[in-house]
Amino acid sequence: MDFRIAETFTDSLARLTGDEQKAVKTTAFDQQVNPANPGMSFHKLDKARDKNFWSVRVSLDIRLIVHRTTQSFLLCFVGHHDDAYDWAERRKIEIHPNTGAVQIVEIRERVEEITIPKYVEHQPRGLTSAPLFAAVADGDLLSWGVPPEWLPDVRATAKMGCWH
Repeated sequence: MDFRIAETFTDSLARLTGDEQKAVKTTAFDQQVNPANPGMSFHKLDKARDKNFWSVRVSLDIRLIVHRTTQSFLLCFVGHHDDAYDWAERRKIEIHPNTGAVQIVEIRERVEEITIPKYVEHQPRGLTSAPLFAAVADGDLLSWGVPPEWLPDVRATAKMGCWH
């Protein structure tokens, strides 16, 4: 089984106190040596959208978030109980279809307001409002690392005035 460490794990580890970091490192080492250790308190995260996210108890309050499959074990994040669970519930791991890179993708929720369109009689000459990426093909956006499910959002929110 491959044992991996994500940047998000090392970044979150740095935000903990020295004693908390020591406990996390001990737990992570124990996981690497024996991933099937019966003494580890594993808990599958039911609310996570990625069903391979698990929580490992480090202490009464500190939780280690791991992505566990039959082939790999990835340390993803560490934090206080609620923060760690919230982090896992808003993310999933996927392989980008064009680049082949493994990505930790934040799941974004969309809140839409119902708006009443305001019609403008005329617009200043030469100024148009067009999507910034209107002329860029989906394949190009994907090759830049944009996750496929973000394509509509990238196009919809990237509007700005352009002079022609």
